[in-house]
Amino acid sequence: MKTLRRTSFNRPRRHRLSAVVLAIGVAWLFARVPLGQGADGDSKKADSETSDAPKPRDAKTALAEFNSLIGEWRGVGMPKRNSQVGAWSETAEWVWNFDKKVTTVQFKIDKGKLLDKAAIGWNDEAQTYRLHAVFTDGQEHDYVGKFAEDKLVADSEPDEAGFVHRISITRLNPKRTVLLVEKRPKDASFFNRVAEIGYTRQGTSLAVAGSNDPECVVTGGKGTMTVSYKGQTYYVCCTGCKQAFEDDPEGIIAEYKKRLEERKAKHRSP
Repeated sequence: MKTLRRTSFNRPRRHRLSAVVLAIGVAWLFARVPLGQGADGDSKKADSETSDAPKPRDAKTALAEFNSLIGEWRGVGMPKRNSQVGAWSETAEWVWNFDKKVTTVQFKIDKGKLLDKAAIGWNDEAQTYRLHAVFTDGQEHDYVGKFAEDKLVADSEPDEAGFVHRISITRLNPKRTVLLVEKRPKDASFFNRVAEIGYTRQGTSLAVAGSNDPECVVTGGKGTMTVSYKGQTYYVCCTGCKQAFEDDPEGIIAEYKKRLEERKAKHRSP
């Protein structure tokens, strides 16, 4: 008796079913994963999705967002919105600080009943703003946040009493800025108002593009005082920038000229 040759048609039925299931599975896999993807494809897709992401900024560039706040301000603080109960008046001065190679924008408050001083810095690694605030009662808090649509919102980690603190700084227009202080229990969802301080500008402001306002050689803000080097006069916007210029005039001037050249090249480009 001849032995029948085994083909796919005379194999046991369970084997034929397994082969069919395997074929369907392979077809489904190729339909789900386009050719050229897989682990490498996913990586390429991720690269393409992040290629349009904003480029990382250094501290000086990031903190230029606050250039318009450099100068002196008159403030009115209110614990309760639209209520004069417990209200007070204060003044604040915003300046650049370049001490110890750590660039910050600082503001010092005089005659305030809530904040005494604060400094805003930049975390290069996380690309976020960090704010350190000292209050009139001696408390200090560190905040982390981001700046968007003319507003910085920065939150703290829970303190020893279990409260999360928040500071929001909103630029309403070139002459009006609002600083809001809030806090909430760490397990709560909503912040409670501590006080809001409305500021009105007095003194310096940001240099307006296209105007004849002098430009700060250090940061690009509106120049309000002069400095000199090798017979040439330049402008700076605050005492912090004046100190930075005096510490390294040649380096500051070189950066300033580079900034002007980049600006001219940008205007020449179609």
